[in-house]
Amino acid sequence: MKLTVLVDNNTFIDRYFLGEPAVSYYIEDEDEKILFDTGYSDVLISNADKLHINLADITKIVFSHGHNDHTGGFHFLNNQYDLSHVKLFAHPDAFKEKIDSGESISSGLTKASADNSCTLSVSKHPVPISKNIIFLGEIPSLHNFELRNPIGKQKTSHNQYQVDYVMDDSALVYQSDKGLFIITGCSHSGICNIIEYAKMICKNNTVLGVIGGFHLFETDTRLDHTIQYFLDNNICELYPCHCVSFKVKAKINSFIPLNEVGVGLTIKI
Repeated sequence: MKLTVLVDNNTFIDRYFLGEPAVSYYIEDEDEKILFDTGYSDVLISNADKLHINLADITKIVFSHGHNDHTGGFHFLNNQYDLSHVKLFAHPDAFKEKIDSGESISSGLTKASADNSCTLSVSKHPVPISKNIIFLGEIPSLHNFELRNPIGKQKTSHNQYQVDYVMDDSALVYQSDKGLFIITGCSHSGICNIIEYAKMICKNNTVLGVIGGFHLFETDTRLDHTIQYFLDNNICELYPCHCVSFKVKAKINSFIPLNEVGVGLTIKI
């Protein structure tokens, strides 16, 4: 597997890509070319061009969840490329209308409009998307220290709004001969919950590393438990980005040396 960061909050010095507070990764697994999240705008297209990545070759798209900083770039992608051959994977709630502080934070897509552009596959259950990569579907709560926190509200089938616990938040797991590599968007469902569920689904307790947003901002007891979980599971290759504060990274780094993430980073497993 080869993963290239197309969109992130951070850009590396002397590498002139564009950054935005969003996520998009280009993943190659044998013949499959997978776009995990699409960022917020057309930044992914600009950066892909500079990286000599042809987005017309994409075979699969995965939405980690339905927030616009992970799905907004789909509209620009759809306007520029023919996606009729592409299969889009997501949790069914990813297409529900979501608001926070009175503003829309949803994808702007419905299941029908997404399926009109490409072939839509929605699932709450794990689904293989390539020979070695699984979309995890809905993540169960497996740790008491990682209770879900609501973000805004989500429209129900009865056109009413209810508190949104972002049940659509999911992730990918890559299975190699040496162990698992986890790829997350925001980890609203809890980074340790995601890792533990991936271990259960793959029946493999060896985790090589993790890249993505951990949705951690405070140096609190939850962070203490998270660090201990990383240590207990001997997870040495950590690439926290997007929604992880500097002080959280600093504290994790005092226990486990972290890898810097920015647009253009390439990871090969």
